[in-house]
Amino acid sequence: MNESTHLRPTLWMVRAGRKAAYLAHFLSEGLVAIGGGKGGPIGPNDSDEELRLRFEEAYPEDKPGTRNSWVAQVKRFVREVEIGDTVVTYDPEARRYHVGEVDTDASINTRTVDDSERHEYVRKVRWKGTVSRDDLSTTTRNSLGAISTLFNPSDNASAEMLGLLNGEGQTSQSGESIRPQSDEIDSSQILQEYIDKSDEFIADQIAKLDWDQLQELVAGIVRAMGYRTRVSNPGPDRGVDVFASPDGLGLEEPRIFIEVKHREGAVGAPGIRSFLGGRRDGDRCLYVSTGGFSKEARYEAERSQIPLTLLAMPELRELLVDYYESLDSEIRALVPLTKVYWPVQPDSGDIV
Repeated sequence: MNESTHLRPTLWMVRAGRKAAYLAHFLSEGLVAIGGGKGGPIGPNDSDEELRLRFEEAYPEDKPGTRNSWVAQVKRFVREVEIGDTVVTYDPEARRYHVGEVDTDASINTRTVDDSERHEYVRKVRWKGTVSRDDLSTTTRNSLGAISTLFNPSDNASAEMLGLLNGEGQTSQSGESIRPQSDEIDSSQILQEYIDKSDEFIADQIAKLDWDQLQELVAGIVRAMGYRTRVSNPGPDRGVDVFASPDGLGLEEPRIFIEVKHREGAVGAPGIRSFLGGRRDGDRCLYVSTGGFSKEARYEAERSQIPLTLLAMPELRELLVDYYESLDSEIRALVPLTKVYWPVQPDSGDIV
C-alpha cells in the first residue's frame, strides 16, 4: 500500500487566474499556464539575482515582494514540474477540480486578452477527468486554498484527489495548509489567501443546504434587496420556485420569476428554454444553479427576449455576503457568518 502511494505521480495545483478567468483557455487548448512570460526563458543556470533583475525590468510596476514571490512561482513551473506529473485546476462555478497529465516542457506563449498582450509560461496537458469538491474531505478542501498560483498539495490531499479520480473513494481524512515557497510574502498576499479561502468555505456551506433551504436562502437575499417574495409550496416543480415583486402580488413591475437548481450538474439550454416558456413583457427572470451553466445555456440566456440573469455558485455567494447584514435572522442562520477585521498598512496603498 505504501509502495503504491509512493509511486503516485507528483501532483501540482495550478490556478487559472483570479476567479478562474483562464479556465476555458486551459481546457480548450489543453494546457496550464502562469503569467510572467516577459521575463524571458529561464535556463537551469540562471541565478535568482539574475532572474529578479530581469523581472524587475519586465514588470517595474510590481512591488518587490510580489515580484519576488512570482519569480519563485515561475522557477517552480519551469524547473520543477516534469512531464508525466499530474496537474489540477479548479472551476469555482461548477465546484469541480479538473485533473490532467503534463505532456511537455515549459515554453513561452503570447496571446491577446481583453485587447492587451499576455505573456505566459505554458505546459501542454492531457485532461483526464474531474473531481467534485463536495466529494473531498473537509481537511483536503481546506488544504487546497493556498495563495500560490502553483503549489503542491499535501501527500494525503493528492492521494485523495487521485483516488477519487480513479473511482477509489476517499483515501485520506487529513491534510495540511500549504504556503508558497518564497522568501517574501506581504500582508496583502496573506489577506488575499484568507479571502480566497473564505469564499470557498462559504460556498461549501451553501452546497450543504437542502434544496428547500436553498430556495429560502435565495428568497431571503431577494427580500434583502427590497422585494417581497413568495416561495412555492413543496410538490411538483412548476418551473418557478420563488416569485418576487415590489408589492408581493405581482401587480407592480417588475415581476421576478426565480428558478433554483441545487447540485444537479450544469443547467443546459433546454432547461433555460423551458423556464422562459410562458413569460411575457414586464417579467424578469432569475435562474440560480449551484452546479453552474453550460455554454449553450448562457448563449440561450443572452439571446432571450425576456431579461434573464444567471447565478452560479460564485455570484450567489457574492450576493449572500453583500446583503448578509440585511437578511432575516432565520435566513442568516442557514449560513452563519462572522465579520473579520484586517489591519491596513497606511503606506502600502492597499484598500481592504
